[in-house]
Amino acid sequence: MKTMEEKAREIAKLMEDGKGNDVTLLDISGLNSWTDYFVIVTVTSSAHWQGLYKQIKEYIKDNDLEIHVTNRKSPDGDDWNLIDLGAIVVHLMSESARTFYDLEKLWHAGKTIDFRA
Repeated sequence: MKTMEEKAREIAKLMEDGKGNDVTLLDISGLNSWTDYFVIVTVTSSAHWQGLYKQIKEYIKDNDLEIHVTNRKSPDGDDWNLIDLGAIVVHLMSESARTFYDLEKLWHAGKTIDFRA
């Protein structure tokens, strides 16, 4: 049985293999009570994030994870798509949204994990 960290590493690798840019995996488990890992990915288009989303949907089928539905303020936006898997939250962000929100700086106390190791 895989640990949540192993699953987060696999998802980060999956995003990189799907041509997601600048993939970052953060362990924020000690900083909040609602999730343990952020996978942050820069995407280039609506089609790109949708393709990565499909890859995540395929991955979770065999890995005992489920997507938790989130309410969005703006349902038509492609700048930032959040996929809540409970202990893992995937952020698919345009380059401009990623620069603006700078989640790595906001969660600077989190530990960056090298998922390629």
